[in-house]
Amino acid sequence: MQVTNSPPDLNPSCGWHGTLQLVFARQREATQLMHEYGKAPLKVQRPFYPEGSEVCHSAILHTAGGIVGGDRLSLNLQLQPDAHALVTTVAAAKVYRSNGLEAKQTIQVEIAPGACLEWLPLETIVFNQATYRQEMRIELAPGASWLGWEMTRFGRSARGEQFVAGNWRSHTEVWQQGRPLWCDRQWVPGSKELFDSPHGLAGWPVVGSFAFVGRPVEPDLVEKARALWDSYSGKMTGETGATRLMSGFLCRYRGRSTMEARQWFIAIWHLVRTHDLHRPACIPRVWQLEQRC
Repeated sequence: MQVTNSPPDLNPSCGWHGTLQLVFARQREATQLMHEYGKAPLKVQRPFYPEGSEVCHSAILHTAGGIVGGDRLSLNLQLQPDAHALVTTVAAAKVYRSNGLEAKQTIQVEIAPGACLEWLPLETIVFNQATYRQEMRIELAPGASWLGWEMTRFGRSARGEQFVAGNWRSHTEVWQQGRPLWCDRQWVPGSKELFDSPHGLAGWPVVGSFAFVGRPVEPDLVEKARALWDSYSGKMTGETGATRLMSGFLCRYRGRSTMEARQWFIAIWHLVRTHDLHRPACIPRVWQLEQRC
């Protein structure tokens, strides 16, 4: 695999153009971060190994503290054969009110045969009047797998803010040998009607998706995921769904709490890891520092 050259800078008055390139490789039964290149405001912390040398945990840091209109963030992650990496973020991402320009994040992922990437960022908080687009494309080689989630809060609901103006788009694609395995397009234009509509947010500010793609899963995995949510009866307030994909598994959440979404997703993550990756879930160290409602 070759590392792409860094893209040119944009005019500073048009926002940040941050880049981050990471290459993971397996050497002597250990996954190592073999190459890293970052340009502000993106950087990666030192890798750590809370579950042994086979899985490399890495945390991405956005040093500017938030995303504004005109920002362009480009991430490129490559996993060489049989590597296993877990990549998360140090803190929740904040997308501020737009200055008239769109903010955009683009993520390109290449996963070689036998490799696995777990993409588990903390939530994104989209302020009212923000304009934001995120695009992620994953190229899977035969025998590779990708596990990822996305959690988004629309508006600073603790302050009573709703997402009634602005625009949010999220587009994720997973491909294997020129064939699409899963394409997911989401669009939430800020409006009071959509915020309250049962076909939109139904008055709930948090949505989330969890996906595992790269290999077929048995129907009982779907039933177990649904049973996990049912076991929270009386404790959770959101709505959820789980279904099989052509080559994988998908769960959705809509509700009031990012902690509630994360709790369910972590339980599903543990289920998938035990069932298909043959190891229990290991909570990244940076999450243990997070305390939010």
